[in-house]
Amino acid sequence: MTATTPSTALVTVQPAFTDSERLALAGFLAGYRGLTREAYTLDLRQFTAWCRLRSLSLFSVRRADIETFARELEARGRARATVTRRLCTIAGFYKYAAEEELLDHSPAAHVRRPRLDYESHATALDRNELGALLVAAGLGPPGEHALISLLALNGLRVSEATGADIEHLGLERGHRTLVITRKGGKVVTIPLAPRTARAIDLAVGERAEGPLFATADGRRLDRHGAARMVRRVTRRAQITKDVSPHTLRHAFITAALDAGCHCGTCKKPPPTLIRAPR
Repeated sequence: MTATTPSTALVTVQPAFTDSERLALAGFLAGYRGLTREAYTLDLRQFTAWCRLRSLSLFSVRRADIETFARELEARGRARATVTRRLCTIAGFYKYAAEEELLDHSPAAHVRRPRLDYESHATALDRNELGALLVAAGLGPPGEHALISLLALNGLRVSEATGADIEHLGLERGHRTLVITRKGGKVVTIPLAPRTARAIDLAVGERAEGPLFATADGRRLDRHGAARMVRRVTRRAQITKDVSPHTLRHAFITAALDAGCHCGTCKKPPPTLIRAPR
């Protein structure tokens, strides 16, 4: 019987990306921050994993490959909005690579995207449900009341609320204010509704600095913790709808539009077109 001698030869492992592909990925993502960057990173991670399973390098991908990727997402039951966002991210990445002359042309330039239904399917709360939610929040811990008030009465995004700090509370012309960082990194000062200001004071207590919303161990509350808090208050209010932090922002914007507000937060309506005289 012949003994088998194990080979000591080194196996060459091909890198996941070439230098130019790595440069394009890093450069594209460097142009974004926060949740947008996280979302784009996830989109590109899934696309690059799909490419590797098919032995495709990023810069050898063709239009047909990208459309095959999209059809497979649809076959797996992904929502059309999700598929469209993934394709937009991929198209943005290849456009960046072409603009930086790392690639001759973008293979995603003419990729077909799913038709989107622009009718809003967001969960809606009527006035009575919103009122019940605020009452239930007021009967709970101060942090829950403050968060629900900021989302429902001031219309903040969950990232804006959880990213706020105690040091950013202020007083201007007799109004309580809060400095927040909007989507895209824009820093603005907003007036607080009186009920929101009172709820925040109770939530902050004797603390003089740090995150406005903190966990039991002192860490900043993240959006997942905020979503759990909203669901907890929703159950206490005996509301059976699937309420999320965005639902409360949606309720604020709907109420503001009903009252005739057309500020940037409430999405300005398109201006009336005036024909030029002939």
